Amino acid sequence: MQARERFLTTINGGTPDRPPVFATFTPQVALKMSKYLDMSCEEPIDSMLSTRISHMDLLTTLGNDAVGIAANAPDGGETVERNGLLVNEWGMVFKDVGLYNEFVDYPLAEAASRQDIENYPFPDPFAPGRFSSARNTFSKYNKSFGVIADLETSFFETAWYLTGLEKLLMDLMKQPEYVNPLLDKILVINTEMGKQLISMGADLIWAGDDFGTQSGMILHPDLWRDIFKPRIKWMFEQFRQVNPIIKIAWHSCGSIIPIIKDFIEIGLDVLNPIQPLAEGNDPVFLKKEFGKDLVFFGGIDVQHLLPFETPGRIKDEVKKRMEILGKDGGYIVAPAHNIQDDTPEENILAFFEAVKNA
Repeated sequence: MQARERFLTTINGGTPDRPPVFATFTPQVALKMSKYLDMSCEEPIDSMLSTRISHMDLLTTLGNDAVGIAANAPDGGETVERNGLLVNEWGMVFKDVGLYNEFVDYPLAEAASRQDIENYPFPDPFAPGRFSSARNTFSKYNKSFGVIADLETSFFETAWYLTGLEKLLMDLMKQPEYVNPLLDKILVINTEMGKQLISMGADLIWAGDDFGTQSGMILHPDLWRDIFKPRIKWMFEQFRQVNPIIKIAWHSCGSIIPIIKDFIEIGLDVLNPIQPLAEGNDPVFLKKEFGKDLVFFGGIDVQHLLPFETPGRIKDEVKKRMEILGKDGGYIVAPAHNIQDDTPEENILAFFEAVKNA
């Protein structure tokens, strides 16, 4: 099979010749792998989801069966520098600490009322230039590769980036006036961007928010069902009004076992990233319990396996995961996060070689 056929067969419930692969790199990894392969390094795309949609020439050369698209910064750019700090179009304030940016201020840290949300300058999902990179990537790759449209954070994470996590978690319980307007405003913005990407022709829409930690959920499942489940259900319905057969993936790091059946109930097709070291994410259990309803996407450890094990051990573990999660189809092989800069070039090549030689 060729890459696109392999990807489409998998997300539509068939059994491909081997599981498709989709990996993503931090900019540092993209640079060193480009040098290692003697390729020119592509500039990262200016987007909240830059690592998910950049370096597609490099990644498809290595073996990815799909490419990523997402909304990018509008014309004029997303991030500006002010007094040595970085400020994006959401008003989030960062400090460049090397591998990642670190939050130093939360613009809605004092939010209390509905008026605070109504007065806040949220981004325009239809700003000029918003989908230029997505259109370019789609036109370049869509005939040969699967196309994954990425939202990543749907509303929960964006809300905590604006308020601070501690404040938001407390306020989800106390329910001050601003909470529901904030969640709904972000949900509508990101849903509109997702609808645009679907109408472009994406094969899979990849939404998400992190509801899990290494040992369990960030919030009680009943609170999730009360606040988040109806909103996610609405988002899925909006997506399927654009394309009734669009496949929908959800990203949540950590362990979210108690709510997986809820996601299936509201129409989820693909679960990501199956973080291997999180509580309960045993591949045998997951395949047995949810494999009839879900395609699994991820499952390759970036905390220990890829950075610290030998190429031979990596190949063995990737093969094992493909045999379990990919039995009779239903598996997209992927690291459980962006591959990080602590991962040697030989280990990255071992990951791709394991999949291609399956």
